[in-house]
Amino acid sequence: MHTMWKGSISFGLVNIPIKLHAATEDKDIKLRTLHKKCHSPIKYEKVCPHCEEEVKNEDIIKAYEYTKGKFVILDEEDLEKLRKENEEKAVEIIDFVKMDQIDPIYFDKSYYMSPHEGGGKAYALLRKALEESQKVGIAKIVIRSKEQLAVIRIYRNTLIMETIHYPDEVRDVGEVPNVPADDKVTEKELDTAILLIDQLTTDFQPEKYTDEYRNALLALIESKRMGKETVVPAAREAATNVTDLMAALQASIDRTKPKKTVATRKKVATKVKKQA
Repeated sequence: MHTMWKGSISFGLVNIPIKLHAATEDKDIKLRTLHKKCHSPIKYEKVCPHCEEEVKNEDIIKAYEYTKGKFVILDEEDLEKLRKENEEKAVEIIDFVKMDQIDPIYFDKSYYMSPHEGGGKAYALLRKALEESQKVGIAKIVIRSKEQLAVIRIYRNTLIMETIHYPDEVRDVGEVPNVPADDKVTEKELDTAILLIDQLTTDFQPEKYTDEYRNALLALIESKRMGKETVVPAAREAATNVTDLMAALQASIDRTKPKKTVATRKKVATKVKKQA
């Protein structure tokens, strides 16, 4: 499993060297965009709208737009220094709380934690302490240049770190439009709804849920592939400079040919008759 972060995490005087591994993966089917005419993949180029020219990576800098059209330029050296200063810090568990006190709206991404060199015993100690206390740890960590708030808990005998949003990243629920203020339902409607919920209530078994759209799309792609309904980008035609040049020359010659007028043609015809 790929290691995406190395460091250490501590609670009190206990320090645990750890590695982080992505716990989930995106299985969305990535579709390419092709030119309908020749089936070639479309290229997306970085173009400066002012200079009207393509911009290379080495000519791109980062900045913060503090007001419309006004920027503060940030040097890459300053950003890199700031990243290192924070990433090299040990991740400290700040608090321990009950898991049910954290609303699911705060959760973002999950990472498995494995002990790094010499960290096995301290890792097992934290795992056992969390299990016995039935609490989770709250910590801060810098991942990909962003400081994240995180929950450390147990998942099937493995410590897992789940990044969570800061309170100011969660939008105010009061701004949601058209939410009814009062319950305008009858007793009969409520009883029927609860009966339906009771009938559909079961234990959560994640393996029984599948992405039906993704499976159907994969089946469609495979059926088209097996049926040879595939396309390849059109080969670029070889340069035809000679043909183009000859055509241009011929057009130039035709354009510069003297045009015989009607009067000229009549004079020629009269001269021929006289000679006859």
